[in-house]
Amino acid sequence: MNPNLAILALIEIISAITIGIFILALTYKIVQWVGRKYYGINDYNLSYSIFVSAIILSVGIMISGIVQPLISSFRLLNQTESSFMLAFQYITIGAVYIAIAYTATILIGLISTFLYSKLTPISEFEEIRNNNVGVSLIISSILITLTLLAKNGVILLIESIVPYPELPPI
Repeated sequence: MNPNLAILALIEIISAITIGIFILALTYKIVQWVGRKYYGINDYNLSYSIFVSAIILSVGIMISGIVQPLISSFRLLNQTESSFMLAFQYITIGAVYIAIAYTATILIGLISTFLYSKLTPISEFEEIRNNNVGVSLIISSILITLTLLAKNGVILLIESIVPYPELPPI
């Protein structure tokens, strides 16, 4: 049995659950706060709940993309580090990757919602506040689709900071 691999597996499971719950709860709280403060939307609005669900799903989709770059980083670190240092570096690198993916998701959400609202003659958040489920579904679909389209680019960006060894010139 490879003890470093076992440690990685345990760290990945524990960190996925704890960080996942933290990130999703944080996202939920931020979106609820913005909805109440800036748009006067209460928690029991079905249309806004659909929109919040799309945001949470988008965050989950984007964060799920960091697994492969994180494993690549671990494999490179696994060759040189002790178990304790390996765990510490894994957590540190994971936090950086999560921050990049989370920031990208927030930017995608803000940009897509802003652009869509500028391209249409209606006020989307006014419609969501009035519980217009159709508008909420359209905005949610756009948000999820743009997240899926941008995910590979964000993963590539994260891959670019994985500490791959330099290859000799051919």
